[in-house]
Amino acid sequence: MTKKFLKKIIAQNQDDLRIISALCTGALVNKSEIKFLKQNKVFLIPLERKNKEIDNSNEKIFSILKFEFIEQSKSKNINLEKKELFLELIAIDTFKKKENFEIVILFLNNTAITLTSEVIEVTLEDMTEIND
Repeated sequence: MTKKFLKKIIAQNQDDLRIISALCTGALVNKSEIKFLKQNKVFLIPLERKNKEIDNSNEKIFSILKFEFIEQSKSKNINLEKKELFLELIAIDTFKKKENFEIVILFLNNTAITLTSEVIEVTLEDMTEIND
């Protein structure tokens, strides 16, 4: 009998975030589902990604990327007027800028979201149960 469970990965530094970035490469994001809860300093990105934890798997997993302690959010080349816009995530990278981190979420077609935070606190949590 195989056990089903939800996976959760927490990143608190740049190296940890590279792992989450690798797992999310190629994931599809519906722009209308991205949320910035400014008062809570939380930025949420629901996404559909391939299960890269299992070799040669085409299984789709619904996950949520949660960025915490976010002070500011900026987007580049994202059409805010278009309701149903799907973005393909390429990578997540970080840069140290004075006392803050800039977390850059890169998408296909030169689109990006840049988040500003004092610390790196990112969680990738699966919403789909996985057999492992």
